[in-house]
Amino acid sequence: QVQLVESGGGLVQPGGSLRLSCAASGSIFSINNMGWYRQAPGKQREMVAVIPSRGTATYGNSARGRFTISWNDAKNTIYLQMNNLKPEDTAVYYCRMDAYTDRLEGYWGQGAQVTVSS
Repeated sequence: QVQLVESGGGLVQPGGSLRLSCAASGSIFSINNMGWYRQAPGKQREMVAVIPSRGTATYGNSARGRFTISWNDAKNTIYLQMNNLKPEDTAVYYCRMDAYTDRLEGYWGQGAQVTVSS
């Protein structure tokens, strides 16, 4: 069974920083890509950043220039370093992985709440 476990969410003041982590475990043959999405109350889920197993990361407009996604291959873990956070970054952040087990499937984590407020 494949699991994605997120950590690192919380409350931060505007202008502050947070780092989210997402660790993948289970019977994974290979990973195509991993990424972060977020959903604010009353809004649709949007892409924050996606990183392929080989290649360059892609960022959503809201994240570009402030957020950085990275991948630790050995630990099957991705990180999202978020700097200069703004109140509009408040959302539940979800980790996603597209990977092969016995077939290619998409998996979601349980979500991590990020609240930016003074």
